[in-house]
Amino acid sequence: MTELMSKGIELMLAGMGIVFLFLAMLVVAINMMSALIQRFFPEAPNLAGTVTTLSSGTDKNIIAAITAAVHQHRSKHK
Repeated sequence: MTELMSKGIELMLAGMGIVFLFLAMLVVAINMMSALIQRFFPEAPNLAGTVTTLSSGTDKNIIAAITAAVHQHRSKHK
């Protein structure tokens, strides 16, 4: 019985070791791929200051037409 238990524990430890090694290699591979992506494809510069808002150039007639269309749609589909 003790030989069977020792073989079971040995098998369990081997399996857990293999899983641990696989997960460690996976973490290393993901970190390496992330470093390669960061190196060859850096982030684009932030262009938030150069983008104009759409509301400043929107015509009041267009807003009125959209409002009327939404009101008409809501009145038909109550």
